[in-house]
Amino acid sequence: MNTNDPTMTDQATTLRSMGASTAPTAETSTNRTTRVYSITSGKGGVGKTAVTANTAVALSRLGKKVLILDADLGLANIDVVFGLAPRYNLNHFFAGEQELSTILVDGPSGIKILPAGSGVQNFTRLDSQQKQRLLDGLDLMHNDFDFVLIDTEAGISENVTYFNTAAQEILVVTTPDPTAITDAYALMKLLSTQYHEKRFNLVVNQVQNDEEALDVYRKLTMVSSRYLDISIDFLGSIPADRQMIDAIRKQKVIVELYPSSRITSAFNHLAGTLCSEQLTCKPKGGIQFFWKRLLDLGNRN
Repeated sequence: MNTNDPTMTDQATTLRSMGASTAPTAETSTNRTTRVYSITSGKGGVGKTAVTANTAVALSRLGKKVLILDADLGLANIDVVFGLAPRYNLNHFFAGEQELSTILVDGPSGIKILPAGSGVQNFTRLDSQQKQRLLDGLDLMHNDFDFVLIDTEAGISENVTYFNTAAQEILVVTTPDPTAITDAYALMKLLSTQYHEKRFNLVVNQVQNDEEALDVYRKLTMVSSRYLDISIDFLGSIPADRQMIDAIRKQKVIVELYPSSRITSAFNHLAGTLCSEQLTCKPKGGIQFFWKRLLDLGNRN
């Protein structure tokens, strides 16, 4: 959905209908093309990690192979959301002590997780060698997954900008809170003006109804169309639900704990939308996850 298109309601209706088709079947490993989404936010407290975790499980239930990369290298919490206690994490990888394959842990519904370390400051700012090593390590896995979801830290740190520019798609999570909207815009502005990112996806979390989510989308598109040369696709919204708090306390994803809930339906819809999105085959730049794979795909088309 382009920011200059005034037919907001019609487009939102179309977007909400996406994903309603039958679940896609899993592709064979030889034909698999990995889609890499950075899931990011301008501020903390918007439920970004919960969105990542539940979307991953919903994608897996659609027959997709999913990897979560916990990119909050100083304050990791993906493992906490799933109730896991991994022996190794990305800190061990960056220190040269483990390979990516040895720190992979199993999550629910067959998803895989690359956990980060908590309370360790050594790798909160990756140098060029560490970034390249991570690119090379993940490139070896390009046939293993349909989706890689990168749960970035909140804010606009150097690691946040790196993972957003290295991913194929950027998915910004915000809430109707005015400060969250302002910070989401600030993040997109930074990525647009300094890193030349032009396409963003938006999910509005903790909403009371669809109209509230669309109001957030309108506000962001209105200001971005005036001051930035970007497009924003509205992928959907997640309702506010007290059951989410219960799920977090129990260290379970809500799509498993309350499979018939309204919020689970929203995550299933979001997963269906991601599956139906057209893959962008042209890499954004020279340093991008699975960029060699994308180049090969582009050369075949």
